[in-house]
Amino acid sequence: MTTFLRDTTTVFSREFKPSLRNPVGLLFDMGQPLLFLFLFGSLLDGAVGSSWQWFVPGILVMMCLTGPMSAGYTLLVELIGGAMERLMVTPLNRTAMLVGKSVKAVLTLLVQAVLIIVLALPLGFELHLAGVLGALLQLVVFSVGLGALSFVLAIKSAPGGTLFYVVSQSIMFPLLLLSGVLLPLETAPGWLRALGQVNPVTYIVDAQRALFAGDLSSPSVLYGAATACVIAAVGLYLGNRALRRGV
Repeated sequence: MTTFLRDTTTVFSREFKPSLRNPVGLLFDMGQPLLFLFLFGSLLDGAVGSSWQWFVPGILVMMCLTGPMSAGYTLLVELIGGAMERLMVTPLNRTAMLVGKSVKAVLTLLVQAVLIIVLALPLGFELHLAGVLGALLQLVVFSVGLGALSFVLAIKSAPGGTLFYVVSQSIMFPLLLLSGVLLPLETAPGWLRALGQVNPVTYIVDAQRALFAGDLSSPSVLYGAATACVIAAVGLYLGNRALRRGV
């Protein structure tokens, strides 16, 4: 266990130090979420009750999809450049590599999520501390799974990388649009609502909105937690297997 933690810390430090040297990059990555928050959220004011209470959780889920899912891009660059091959010949634990890279993406997401919440408070967002903590924990679990799956996709896409871009872009936007992140699905046509019901991100979004509203006893919280745990388990299993097989 000591070796695993040491290896995880080593990989995390290697991944996170470039972000510390370029904190502006973290803010730049938030450009689109902030644009949606201040402009799109204002347009929804009154249309979905408390728009900020409804929209902020959706923004955080969107960041969770675009952030950890793009973590595989860094791995893909390392694979193409040969840096990952040099890392693979070290005695570092393969699972620790996966966890260390995932923790970096998770920590970045948490910093951005806290900043979004703070910026939304003056706009009318109500802070339910227990619900927010539960929501962030659920996002952490979800993002670990997404990050691990993006690593698998990056490994499968090397050395060209075309597969990574095609799959990530063709999946990400349908997942977002069919989860009710931007607009409520209740008023959508029946076939669109049916597609939303088979979209796992829908259950994460519903759980996030219940938690941010302080409704910890809502059944959607349980469904969202189960979905996040399943995605994390599948992602870690596939990612760990891909790394253990080598690159």
